[in-house]
Amino acid sequence: MTDVPVPAVSRRIHIDPDKLQSGLGQLVLTLIKLLHELLEKQAIRRMDSGTLDEAQIEQLGLTLMAQAEEIDRLRESFGLLEEDLNLDLGPLGKLL
Repeated sequence: MTDVPVPAVSRRIHIDPDKLQSGLGQLVLTLIKLLHELLEKQAIRRMDSGTLDEAQIEQLGLTLMAQAEEIDRLRESFGLLEEDLNLDLGPLGKLL
C-alpha cells in the first residue's frame, strides 16, 4: 500500500474567530472560577481556625461576593452558561 500525500491545503486548521474568542473566554473563566472556589475554601478554613476577626470576615465575604458577581457578569458577556465553566476531564471527572 502506498502512502498518498495529503495536500497542504487540507491539513490547515480552520479557526472561526467567534468560536476562538468564546473558547478562550471559557478557558480563562474556568480557571478564574477554579481559583475563586479555592479562595472560598481557604477563607472558610481561616474562619474555622479562628485566625480572622469579625471585620476581616466581613471584608472577606464582601470581596468574595463581588468576585463571584464579576465572574457571572463576564460569563454572561461571553454567552456562557454556568455549566460551561465545569469542564469534563474524562476519567478524572468534572473540574469544579
